[in-house]
Amino acid sequence: MDYMTLLLILDSTVRLGTPLLLACLAGLFSERAGIFDIGLEGKMLAAAFFSGAVAAVSGSVWLGLLAGIGASLVLSALHGLASITFRGNQLISGVAVNFLAAGMTVVIAQDWFHQGGRTPSLMGGGRFTPITLPFAETLQDVPVIGPLYYHLISGHTALVYLAFACVPATWWLLYRTRFGLRLRAVGENPAAVDTAGVSVVGLRYAAVAICGILCGIAGAYLATALQAGFVKDMTAGRGYIALAALIFAKWRPWYALSATMLFGLLQAVALRYQNIDLGSFTIPVQVMDALPYILTVVILAGFVGKAIPPRAGGEPYIKER
Repeated sequence: MDYMTLLLILDSTVRLGTPLLLACLAGLFSERAGIFDIGLEGKMLAAAFFSGAVAAVSGSVWLGLLAGIGASLVLSALHGLASITFRGNQLISGVAVNFLAAGMTVVIAQDWFHQGGRTPSLMGGGRFTPITLPFAETLQDVPVIGPLYYHLISGHTALVYLAFACVPATWWLLYRTRFGLRLRAVGENPAAVDTAGVSVVGLRYAAVAICGILCGIAGAYLATALQAGFVKDMTAGRGYIALAALIFAKWRPWYALSATMLFGLLQAVALRYQNIDLGSFTIPVQVMDALPYILTVVILAGFVGKAIPPRAGGEPYIKER
């Protein structure tokens, strides 16, 4: 493998890992507050559809992004209402969100656009375009550093840079602010937080709202940056992979970056190397397509070790009188 091929694979890793990173950070906020959220997949899917639909109709990718975030926030509010206010089962609520999004997006897309459950292809201002960083073209001929800067660091969309900026921002918010301390405490011992006079319900709703915003950005990225429009089930299990990455990362922001980029690398390799010829045997393309999901299960089963979730995770809080 030559240097340029390696850079192209790493470039694909960043592009494919970005929605996983955003969804993983979304789940991190929610689960740190004690709200398990299997509905990451559904929120991303709804955000992908509404961002693609609004961008196609309006011609503005920024309106599409806002629509995607809004759709995700609506589903987050439903999940919060069911699991926080009415103290329902959080897992069932998350599954219901996924089912709702999977059916709703296709039905509405067919009714609006009559294209078999997809939106029209996005062009021009309806898509996020790559950003060329300063001096990227000037330095591209410099050995080693130039191609690295030009092909890997530069040339991504704004949402990619936003996703990477969210990692230190999440770390700072969780570990260096009063809000983050209270949020983590709610996931560990909500009764102690309540005793201190802080609203457990308010903090959990705030965490669910942040989760909705990040899922909305992740879904919008799929439809308006990674691809040019919405297609049926375009999330393709990314929400579940993000949950797996969250467990692999043990609910820590910097580990989440490493875990999601690892899964992005597996997808990039699977896309680039298909029908690998081993001489007497050829690995079929179906095996390469399934490789990221297979290795996800293998990694979780054999290499995560003991991952301890927040102690109050999945449990509704009932205030003592």
